[in-house]
Order: sequence, then structure tokens, then C-alpha cells
Amino acid sequence: MSEPKPVNVICLKWGTRYPAFYVNRLYAGVKKHLSLPFRFICVTDDEFGLLPEIETLPFNLPKGMPELLRTGYFTKLALTADDFGDYTGTTLFLDIDQVIVGSIDDLFTYKPGRNCIIHNWLPKYKTLFRGLPHIGNSSCFRFEAGQSHYIFEKLVAEWKDAIDRDKFRTEQAFLTYAMGENLEWWPDGWIYSMKRHLIPAFPLNLFKAPALPEGAKIACFHGNPDPEQLIGGYMKGRAYYWAREPEWLVADWIMPERKLHKGAKTKSFGYAAQPKKSKPSN
Repeated sequence: MSEPKPVNVICLKWGTRYPAFYVNRLYAGVKKHLSLPFRFICVTDDEFGLLPEIETLPFNLPKGMPELLRTGYFTKLALTADDFGDYTGTTLFLDIDQVIVGSIDDLFTYKPGRNCIIHNWLPKYKTLFRGLPHIGNSSCFRFEAGQSHYIFEKLVAEWKDAIDRDKFRTEQAFLTYAMGENLEWWPDGWIYSMKRHLIPAFPLNLFKAPALPEGAKIACFHGNPDPEQLIGGYMKGRAYYWAREPEWLVADWIMPERKLHKGAKTKSFGYAAQPKKSKPSN
């Protein structure tokens, strides 16, 4: 009996804002919380410091894609092109600042063949008199590699509109549009926003650490704080933005990588050591 085809997990890393250990920790989280065989692929301009188990791809330029969109957020759409890489089948994209906190098997089996994406969150006051707009959050989305070239073709045909902020405020707004009728929102209760859901409202945030709801799979960090900033507690800006360090952050973001690092070699240098922190570039 032949072994099942591995699923794909893909992420992006470019520039200096996020060091290599963000990718390593994401890989470690996938390894801990995914029971299916998988390939882990990082599209990057610098593989220095990545664990050897992590496959890498350069920022390829699929046929028809403008050079000015080669490196950056629109690469998320380029990943759906048939000629971007050698991966096929069910593919999950994750931003590297996500923390996996529960089993993600369901992210590969839910609504087979559909393009699944987060229904983007807004502050509660913006949804008091209307629902959420039809825009996804591209921190976590799924597509079928080899059968989703139409998403990329939409970018090729309409790239000038895609970068026009009067028409599409973000790349994820255009991605949502390009997914078309095959779009499916991830179920509520699987992926939580750190700043919209998990950090308690002021003044409880000063005393109570962010807690994970039962059944949570991913804690989505978008904007501040990053996972790294939450270690020891986040106390920048006004007090209603502060957050205490949660115990699960160490258990699910730091410890899985440390277990992999024991005696492991990383790309481009010898035995693994904690990489130096990089200052944000923006």
C-alpha cells in the first residue's frame, strides 16, 4: 500500500524584520500539531539559519507576473501559479508570525477543494451596525496547488487594479476577489486574532494573560504585538494595548523549536544557536 501524498505548508520570509527563528518555530509548531505527512516550504531571499528540514524556494517570477511584484505580499497570489514551484495538492499558507496551538489536521480536510481563508476581523465598534465586509485575512489560507492557476491569472490580468489602493486596500482584499465563487471562510472557533480576541479588554489586560478558547488551532498575530514582543509581557504605547505573557506562548512557540534544535544543524552555519534578534525595518 502506497504512502499518502504529503500536504504542503508554505510561508514567506524576506527582508530583516523577522529572523530565521520565526520560520523554525512555525515549522516546529506544524510538526507538533499536524499528524499528516507534509512538506514545509519557505519562499525566501535568505535561507541562513533555517533548519535543514525546511525546503526553500526563491522568489520566483511565474510567467506573466510583473517584476515589481516579485518580492512582497503579492507573492501570496503567485504561489497559486502552476509554475511557481514543484508542489501540488492541498497547500496551506501561513504567515510566519502565527502560533499554532492545536491540531491543524482539519485545515487540510475541511471543505475539500475549496479556497479557505480567514474572514477578516475588524474592531467591534466597526461592526455594531453592519457585518464584516467580504474580505479575507491572508495570514492563513488554503488552495489546491495545480488547480488554482486561475487565482494567479486574475492577478496577471488585473495587477494594476490590484496595487491601486482606491480599488483594493490590501493584497488580501484582491486575493479574496481572485478566489471567486470557490471561496470558503474558515469556521469560527479555529483561528483567533491576538489583538481582536485573545488580549483581554482594558483594564483586564493589565492583570489577566491572553487565554486560548477550547478548540483553538492558531493564534493569529497581525500588527503589534508580535509573538517575540509578548515574551515577558507587552507594555508599549497606551495601557489598553498592553498584554501579559501567556503560558501557552512558551509551550507552543518556543519549546517545540528548542526540542528540534538539540543537536540539529541549520542551513549555512554549524550547530543551532539562538539567532540574534533583528530590529523591525518598519
